Amino acid sequence: QVQVVESGGGLVQAGGSLRLTCTVFGLDFDEYAMGWFRQPPGKEREGVSCITWGAHNQDYADSVKGRFTISRDNAKNQVYLQMNNLKPEDTAVYYCAAGAVCVFANADEEYDYWGQGTQVTVSS
Repeated sequence: QVQVVESGGGLVQAGGSLRLTCTVFGLDFDEYAMGWFRQPPGKEREGVSCITWGAHNQDYADSVKGRFTISRDNAKNQVYLQMNNLKPEDTAVYYCAAGAVCVFANADEEYDYWGQGTQVTVSS
């Protein structure tokens, strides 16, 4: 059984940093692209960042470019999202997902496994 578990969320002041970790169980992790998505309160889910299986390519939403960095450790079955210079508008539930390709569009179709999410709250 596949499990996707996010951790590292919390409450931080604007300008601060957090590092999210996603650990995947029961999957050939190094065969999957990994994505981070978020859902702000009262808004639709949106893509934040994704990384290909071998970490050769990454993609970022315009709103987080230069502030967030995605990385992965295939030996540990983990993907990370380093979030710096956080802003109140980054407040959201952050989800990790495993799929065949690193994309943001049609995420429900492109990603096969999703975590339960971790809350990130940025205070002003």
